[in-house]
Amino acid sequence: MSAYIIPIIFIAIFCYSKYKKVNTYDTFVRGAKKSIPLVVDIFPYIAAIMVAVALLRASGITALLANALSPVFNFLGVPTELIELVLLRPFTGSGSYALLNDVLVQYGADSYISRCACVILGCSETIFYVTTVYISQTKVKKLLYAIPIALVCATFGAVFACLLCKIM
Repeated sequence: MSAYIIPIIFIAIFCYSKYKKVNTYDTFVRGAKKSIPLVVDIFPYIAAIMVAVALLRASGITALLANALSPVFNFLGVPTELIELVLLRPFTGSGSYALLNDVLVQYGADSYISRCACVILGCSETIFYVTTVYISQTKVKKLLYAIPIALVCATFGAVFACLLCKIM
């Protein structure tokens, strides 16, 4: 059934646009044209986040931080092997998937650690990436509470992901 959801949504939107007498192709092209300036506007923010993440990983700071925080995360039920993933996920999606790939190769797809890593990636978001895109396109610049709350929720999500994987 899930293989048919996207085509059904696509056909439904097409039929609705025909019903409303909207030229679907021209509307799509206009929207695509508007995306080019958006990409140009948000590129510096995304580049800054990606450079920062690459520097953190290359310098070994994330590994040191993961080792320092391992007692706390182990107490909360997050395996030591996944701490770096939990720390990097709010910053980068592609870096998180690279770490997931490393976990899957090292521990196998059916292991507890791999299942936890997959659930952590599935239930979390690249908080700083989304925030930079949001800030670059809105007038809202004060995120005093939003980022800390999102980080706490992401941490709780990782803890509950590991708990769920342990139970199931």
